[in-house]
Amino acid sequence: MLFRKICALVALVLISSIHVAQAEPYFAVREGLKCASCHFNPAGGGMRNAFGNAWAQTALPARRIEGTGTDAWTGMLNSFVALGGNLRANATYTDVPNTKASSEFELQEMRAYLAVTAIPDRLAVYIDQRLAPGGSTNLEAFARYTTKDQHWSMQAGQFYLPYGLRLEDDDAFIRQVTGITFATPDQGVQVGYESAQWTAQLAVTNGTASGPETDEGKQASVRAEHVQSIWRVGAGFNYNHTSEGNRQMQGVFAGVRTGPIAWLAEADYLKDETLGPTERKQWVGLIEGNWLISRGQNLKLTAEVFEPDTDVDEDEQNRFSLVWEYVPFQFLQLRVGARLYDGIPQNDLQNRKIYFAQVNGFF
Repeated sequence: MLFRKICALVALVLISSIHVAQAEPYFAVREGLKCASCHFNPAGGGMRNAFGNAWAQTALPARRIEGTGTDAWTGMLNSFVALGGNLRANATYTDVPNTKASSEFELQEMRAYLAVTAIPDRLAVYIDQRLAPGGSTNLEAFARYTTKDQHWSMQAGQFYLPYGLRLEDDDAFIRQVTGITFATPDQGVQVGYESAQWTAQLAVTNGTASGPETDEGKQASVRAEHVQSIWRVGAGFNYNHTSEGNRQMQGVFAGVRTGPIAWLAEADYLKDETLGPTERKQWVGLIEGNWLISRGQNLKLTAEVFEPDTDVDEDEQNRFSLVWEYVPFQFLQLRVGARLYDGIPQNDLQNRKIYFAQVNGFF
C-alpha cells in the first residue's frame, strides 16, 4: 500500500511540477573542483557561472537533448549581464507514530538570479531573489570587487554565511543546528581568498537573518578549505555576540573520492548561551556517500547524529537518508528518497518517517 502511494506521488509530481537543482558539494568532490569553479558565490550555491552551466549540460545528465539552434545556454546574455533560475516542487508522505499519516504537494521555491559585471572579472553586483511561494523575498544582494590577480575579493550587502558544507538539504542536522541555511542570509561585509588549492572567506555581519539590527553585537564567520583532485579538508568558525547571550561554533569538514563513490563528512561543536539559563554544549555530525551508478544516476546514503545537550544522557537524535537522483537530460533532475528519524521514544516527531519525490528544473 505504501509503495503504491509513493509511486502515485512520484507520477503526479512528474506530471505537474518542476524543481530546482542546486549543486551539491559531492559534485565538487567527484570532479576535483572548488565551489567557485561552477558558482558565482565562491562558497557554493546560487547562480552557476558559464563553466557551471556547461558542465550541467554535458557531464551531469545521462544524455543531452539537442535543440533546434546551435547555441548552448551559458547564462550570459552579453559580456556584462547573466541570468539564472531555479524552481522546486516536492511531494511528501509523512508518517509520525501515533498520528495519522499525511501527504502533500508543495511548491518549495522559485528563485531568480541576476549578475551584472560592470567591470569584467573585477566589479559585479549580484541578486538572488526568492519569488514564490508567497511574496518576493531577497536572499542575496551584494556588490563584489575582485583584485586583478583574482586572488582577493571583498563584498558588501546581504549574503549566505560561509560555514561548513553547503548541502542542498536545508533540513540536514548540520544545517538546522548551526543555523547556516539557504533561508538565513545576513548583512555585512566579507573578504575572500582564492588560489589553485585554497578557498577561504571571512565575514562580519549583523548576526540576524532579517530585520533591523537591535544591539551592538556582531557575528563573525570563517571558512577555509584546501582542495586536491581526489580529496579536500576544511574548517569553519562562527561567533555570534548578542544581548541574549553568545553562541560559538566550530567545525571540520572533508571530502574524498574513492572510485565511483564521493564521500562527505562534517562535525560541529557548539556552545550556546541563548537556549537556557546556562550554556548548552552540542555536537552535530554527518557522513554521506554518493555512488555514481551510471552517468546521470546517483545513489545517496546519509547518516546524521545530533547531541542536543552533552550534559543530558540518552537524548541523542539520528537521521538516515537514502535518495536516488536521476538527471535524464540537461536542466532536469528527478529525486526519490526516504528519511528515517530516530530520537527519544517519548517524542513521536523525533521518530517520524518521510518519503518524498522531487522534480528539479534549473537553468
